[in-house]
Amino acid sequence: MPDTVHSNDIFSMRAFLQKHPRVVVITGAGLSAESGIPTYRDAQGNWLRREPIQHQRFIQELSERQRYWARSMLGWKLVSASQANSAHKSLARWEQEGRIELLISQNVDGLHRKAGSNNVLNLHGRLDRVQCLNCYHIAQREDVQSQLISDNPELWHYVRHAGIDAGPDGDANVDDWDMSQVRCPVCPACGQEALKPDVVFFGGTVPKARVELAKAAIRKADALLIIGSSLMVFSGFRFCKYAQEMNKPMAAINLGMTRADELLDLKLDMDIGEALKAL
Repeated sequence: MPDTVHSNDIFSMRAFLQKHPRVVVITGAGLSAESGIPTYRDAQGNWLRREPIQHQRFIQELSERQRYWARSMLGWKLVSASQANSAHKSLARWEQEGRIELLISQNVDGLHRKAGSNNVLNLHGRLDRVQCLNCYHIAQREDVQSQLISDNPELWHYVRHAGIDAGPDGDANVDDWDMSQVRCPVCPACGQEALKPDVVFFGGTVPKARVELAKAAIRKADALLIIGSSLMVFSGFRFCKYAQEMNKPMAAINLGMTRADELLDLKLDMDIGEALKAL
């Protein structure tokens, strides 16, 4: 276990990246905060919001699907309108310079793609797509939004004038609405009420192929770099454990603690945008 250097010395991180010129990068919600998308946790790793949607409850309970789609009508407005920030753009330049073996994003907002990054593994899926659990048809989230608005005009009138209290996963607070009246979207291919955003909900499983792709990239890379993530969820933290097994150096840029602090060789506890600009 390394003796982690907790330093705000950009020169130390620059030396780390010069010594390990090709890295796997893991990004989290902290990277999108500058774009106006809220984070899940505070600097101590504690939840900032109510419990997010759970996979099994979404699958099994109509009321949970009604709650999700009602709240998503509002949350999608924020996510779809958000723009890549300076940190996303910095990582896109790193990719162009050949410095990134793979960018593993825990975010579902698609902002790395908007910034110009191509070599991105969307670990938890993409919020801009919706999948039918019955026939596996893939629809665009923007089209589903149009269906939701058409089928729930009174709810849309309410949420479009409500203040946006949105979360990082496209969810938002609309808790004073009668959710039992919400009409969930139906699949345009099979007509079943079986649509689910193409993301891994909490309690869901990241597809094995994504995990193996990430591990293969870590084996090839010189080091692992975590940016803007507390790594409190195991789906991301597992790659730190794997990098440790592969004897790969690890560093992080994050405001606040991470679950991997004891595994890191170097950590910058500072603003992500400023750090990446300086690097």
